[in-house]
Amino acid sequence: MQLHDLKPKHKRAKKKRVGRGGKKGTFSGRGVKGQAARSGFSMRPLIRDVFKHYPKLRGHKTNYELTPDYTVVNLDLINKKFSDGDTVSPQTLKENNLIKSRHGKLPLVKILGDGELDKKLVFENLEFSQSAVDKIKENDGKIKS
Repeated sequence: MQLHDLKPKHKRAKKKRVGRGGKKGTFSGRGVKGQAARSGFSMRPLIRDVFKHYPKLRGHKTNYELTPDYTVVNLDLINKKFSDGDTVSPQTLKENNLIKSRHGKLPLVKILGDGELDKKLVFENLEFSQSAVDKIKENDGKIKS
């Protein structure tokens, strides 16, 4: 068998010419009068209307946050939950129910200097305010990054 021997199995269906009288009746499936019955009529694509209803947002947009979102914990809460010589890290803060995980990950944590600290603690993988650093160093605490 060669390419010129191939023939279609079924005949092609003829395209229906609508709106010219014939067997479909006087209006040929277009209804009676109105915009849809006229020649040259075509509906606007629905997606165009969807786009037109979106607000015009000017300028460059990013899909991510430029500044990290910190979870804040005050020193007075840490003073209540931890004992002398403990290590304070995002994992231990989560175990003591001071922070919650976000989308299955531990969040960035910042320690603020509100309240009093009277224990010697070791802090790991945390951010600090300047007042928190001063209070930790007063009590001979350590800050590891």
